[in-house]
Order: sequence, then structure tokens, then C-alpha cells
Amino acid sequence: MLAAIITVIVVLSAAIYVGVSADEGGDQNNLAGGRTPHNSAAPASTGTWVGAWSASPVGAEPGTETTGMAGRSVRNVVHANTGGTSARVTLSNLYGQQPLNITHATIAVAATMNNAAAATDTMRRLTFGGSTSVSIPAGEQVLSDAVRVRIPHGSDVLVTTYTPTPSGPVTYHPHARQMSYVADGDRTEDVTGTAYTEQSEYWRYLTALDVLSDESAGTVVVLGDSLTDGITSTVGANHRWTDALSDRLRDAAGSDDVPRYSVVNQGISGNQILAAGLGRPADNPSGLSRFGRDVLDRTNVKAVVIDLGVNDILRNPNQVDPRTITDGLRKLVRQAHARGLRVVGATLMPFQGHRGYTDARNAVRQAVNAEIRAGKVYDAVVDFDAALRDPYNPRRLRGDYDSGDHLHPSDKGFKRMAEVFDLEDLKGSAPAQL
Repeated sequence: MLAAIITVIVVLSAAIYVGVSADEGGDQNNLAGGRTPHNSAAPASTGTWVGAWSASPVGAEPGTETTGMAGRSVRNVVHANTGGTSARVTLSNLYGQQPLNITHATIAVAATMNNAAAATDTMRRLTFGGSTSVSIPAGEQVLSDAVRVRIPHGSDVLVTTYTPTPSGPVTYHPHARQMSYVADGDRTEDVTGTAYTEQSEYWRYLTALDVLSDESAGTVVVLGDSLTDGITSTVGANHRWTDALSDRLRDAAGSDDVPRYSVVNQGISGNQILAAGLGRPADNPSGLSRFGRDVLDRTNVKAVVIDLGVNDILRNPNQVDPRTITDGLRKLVRQAHARGLRVVGATLMPFQGHRGYTDARNAVRQAVNAEIRAGKVYDAVVDFDAALRDPYNPRRLRGDYDSGDHLHPSDKGFKRMAEVFDLEDLKGSAPAQL
């Protein structure tokens, strides 16, 4: 009887060993094999999913109400602020009025910066629930399957979609400060980029790029208006202040006092805390209405930065009560705290010389800043006002920090915004009580 039991144990052990070895061998063959197939799904791997890039959907692109981008390939160019071994994307039909049918989509690393051509052997076919095509209902979005592709930090990434049928209007982000491309026909796997003869200053459909990162442990989400959107920064140069903040975080990654975070930009030009635009859903949705989608729903969020309030002052035909602005900001902070997220907030920068300036509006700005500096709004404060104002006339931007419109910074001004940000303020979770 004992001998029989021992025999059974030996047989079972051998079977288990063979099974495990076969599984391990299969994975090794897959990794060590030849050229990666175009539709290769990302295997199980170590790392953390973080946001490498994102942009908020702003509205429906004018002129696309009927046909959308039917019969055309849209190649969005985005800048990955952190690297990873696998990638996935989010596509949005938030402002569409009918299903968005995408029959072919790809991702690749750009051969060079600001280029529609793909780097050698980086083109991958995207799938959605295992299928190469997807239909996104009006008002909805979809997350692609992960694909194995090395995304170097600081690289441009090409995300291309092809839509064969009319599916307007197009959900877009108008102030990309980055050139993307369009081609006639299905050119999604065109690695040369020669078919992409039409340039575009918009991002269409694409709202997020996530990577499985071995560099970052989480995501910082920056919610803001045109100052965060980088509307006056140099096109194609990635000189928004959030780009510079990302670079600083990476450079300081070896410090125990600085978290290893990526940064994603959720700025919308003209955005307000309280008011939204027209339409259903509203174009340029208010900060309060989009906070869940654009901030809390981003990948692996660890901290939030808020720079909003100037447009609530400038776009209100009547003088706004400062308490209305600070109360709105506190509502955003409470939403973040409910998720355990720490919030760093910015003071409002001066705008004398801008066409919307009045002494009364400047008084509102100063009252809001006083409340912010007193620690009554945010967990921590970055004082953009103090950093960029003219020391001889604090009601206006310093000359070399001014883009020329007396409201938006120059590239040098955006860099200064990132330089004065205390990176240690991003550490930790929400306090028990603000």
C-alpha cells in the first residue's frame, strides 16, 4: 500500500513539473522569438500602469457634424512624459451623435520628434476586447487592450485610427500645441508617414495614453485652463509648464523626498470652475463637472494639482464674489480628499494689460489669492503669482515671462512655473482634515 501511494505521488509530481515547465517555456519562446507580431497583446509583466499623456475632450469639432472623419486616417502625435514596456489608449466619442466605428487602429513610436513616420519595428495593431475593430456609442469612450511596445520616456507616440463611415461630430481637443496628421484612406499601418500630407493642430478622439512603467509609481493630474493647456507655448516643443514639471520629477527621481510620478495635463483653454459652455454635453465643461472624468478616473492617480479661477473672474460680466471662486475650489478639493488624494493649488497670476483687466477684477484675484495663501483652500500652495509678477508692478506679469498678451506666460514663464513648484508637496495622501 505504501509503495503504491509513493508511486502515485511521483507520477503527479512529474506531471505538475512538466506542465509548469511547458508554461514557462511557452512564455520564454514568446519573448525570445523573432519579430513581434503587429497585434501582439501585452504579456504579464512587472511595472505599474500610469498616465504617460492625456488631454481632456473639449467639444465637437466644427465642420465635422455630418461626415466626421469618414474614409480618413487620423494620426495623433502625443508626447510620453514617462516610459514603459506596454501601452494602451483611450478613445472618446463624448461629443458624437452616432456610434464611432473604428475598424483599424495602431500605436507606434515616432521615428523623430514632430514626425508622422514610425520608428523601426514599433508599429503595433491595437485591439479592443480582442477585436481589431470597435464601435463607440455616442457619449462614451473605450480603453484598448494593452500591447507590448517599448515607449521611451520623452518620445513622441503615434496613435492612428481609421473610420470608414460617417460618424460626426468629432470629439477633439483644439489647442494641442502639437502637429498631428491626416491621410486619405486606411493608412493606419503606414510606417513611412508619406501619406499623411495634411497637418492638424487638433487631437481627435484620443484622450489618454497609459504605459506599464518601470519608471513611475503613480500619476499626478493637473487640472487647469489655458495656462495649463499651454496655449502660448511653442508648438511641438513641449514647453507647457506641466512638461517642465514632469522633467523635474524625473531628474529628482533618485531622491527619497520626491515621489516617482508621471504628470498628465488636463487643461482646457477658457475653462472655469463653475460655468460650462453650451450644448449637451456642454462644450468646455466646468472644472466641477469634469473633475470625476478628467481627474479621478485617470490611471493610478496619486496627487492632484489645480490651477483654475482666472476665467471665472474674466468671463463673468458682473463682478464675481471671491467666495464663489474659493467655495468652488474647496468643492474640488473635497472630491479629491474623498479619494484620499492630496491637492496642491496655485495662486492666480496677474493680468494687467489684458483686455479684460479692471481694478475691480484684480481685487477679486487678490482676495482669492489671500485665501489660498492662508491655507484655507488647498493642502499645499504653489505661488505662481509671486513667481511671475513684475516686482515693480505686481498687477502685471514680468516682461520676459509674458507671452505678449499680458495673461499667458512665455516659454520662459512656463518654465518658471515648474521651477517654483515644491516637488515634496506631492508626497503623501489627503490630510484627515483641511
